[in-house]
Amino acid sequence: MRPLDVGLPDLSMEYARRGFLQQMTTGFTGVALAKLMSDELAFASATEMHFEPKAKQVLQIFCPGAASHVDLWDHKPMLEKFHDTPMPGADSEVTFQGKNGNLMRSPWAFKPAGQSGKMVSSMLPNMARHVDDMAFIHSMTSRTNTHGPGCIAMNSCFTREGFPSAGSWVSYALGSMNENLPAYIAIQDVRGEPPNGKANWSNGFLSAKYQAVTMAAQQPLRNLATPSLISKEKERSTRELLAKLNSQHASVHPGNEELNARIAAYELAAKMQLAAPQVSDLSQEPQHIHDLYRTNDSNNLKASYAKNCLLARRFLEQGVRFVSLYCASRASSVDGLLNWDAHKTLKADYERHCPIFDEPTAALLTDMKQRGMLKDVLIVWCTEFGRMPTHQEGTSGRDHNPDAFTTWMMGAGVKGGVSYGATDDFGRRSVQDVTTVYDFYATVLKLLGIDHEKLTYYHNGANRRLTDVHGHAIDRILVS
Repeated sequence: MRPLDVGLPDLSMEYARRGFLQQMTTGFTGVALAKLMSDELAFASATEMHFEPKAKQVLQIFCPGAASHVDLWDHKPMLEKFHDTPMPGADSEVTFQGKNGNLMRSPWAFKPAGQSGKMVSSMLPNMARHVDDMAFIHSMTSRTNTHGPGCIAMNSCFTREGFPSAGSWVSYALGSMNENLPAYIAIQDVRGEPPNGKANWSNGFLSAKYQAVTMAAQQPLRNLATPSLISKEKERSTRELLAKLNSQHASVHPGNEELNARIAAYELAAKMQLAAPQVSDLSQEPQHIHDLYRTNDSNNLKASYAKNCLLARRFLEQGVRFVSLYCASRASSVDGLLNWDAHKTLKADYERHCPIFDEPTAALLTDMKQRGMLKDVLIVWCTEFGRMPTHQEGTSGRDHNPDAFTTWMMGAGVKGGVSYGATDDFGRRSVQDVTTVYDFYATVLKLLGIDHEKLTYYHNGANRRLTDVHGHAIDRILVS
């Protein structure tokens, strides 16, 4: 195909003026990098006076499947007292999978932990050691009781696809801290993607360069090595020519965001050839770190998740701005098999999931704290909604509950050993300081120094923002 066929002018004169071209940048910095930086610089100038930032990076730990608050973090003695009796008002309840039975206590005891005495499930003995650094939010609510929209909402504040995830907004606002690695990385579980898949880390209507790059310990980056038949000189010459062609095409088609994003992606891919394999090489870690995380555990699912936890720490150390770490995946034909969606057999399901989650996650928190990383990194734990305090009729599992669930934060700028909000006596509904995902991310952005009402992007006639038109930062869990 001739250059004219793709909208490019004749390049014959360009080759004749080789001397001129040799003075041009041989990377993508001329047009692509300038465009790559322009949004970050523009936003930085607009937001530099919002707040004093407490955090520079975010680690989001996500347990898809609606992890049960009343079985993990939200102790309800009244469930134990009134076990196997009808829940008051149960006749009027309409839930996701049909009729509910009587109240059902947690199969496991709760035990006090830390100096704060926080009551945590005995199924999480390792996580319990960190409660004095955590701020629990016990009054979360969701706008949906369906997993796919629920996961998207917990990531983007919208139940519909097409809106940028929180990680994309943060990347758009603050840019990258390491030009050789992505600003936003999503580490998916070995069992697969979460409900609604890649929409959870989508860039939505933001430029494509703000979408997360997906990586995992079990999925090495492909096609990074140069084929043996291609010399370094040939590869360099090819890149230089491609850079010139891309630059020329971009000048002919100004304002083409998709083109600029693709150019930037190619530039980043070239840099990642050296940086990414080095960061993702877990063999560089000493044996005592592998022992801490349990990367060689006999439970293959636990070992795989442990490696992803270690990978998350290594990417954060290298300046990745936002890392999403998933523990479990989408639903399967057997409820609760691949994620926390325990409709029928809660006890068996959580005795499978909790050991996978508990020790590696606690090791990640311990490791980051010992390295001083909590000074700059905000850690948040999420799930899409909660579960009912009753059992589903004819089962020993719990149905979906969008009216009450728990999340927590720890690290940069967060008060430790505190709890915010509360559910009723049975954990059915949030009743005190009722909280939304808008409040959750307004808080995250404030810790990053950003006013959530001022982080906007003009799209389809409106100044869109992560928190839509809602939300207030939860100041009571923040260090003053």
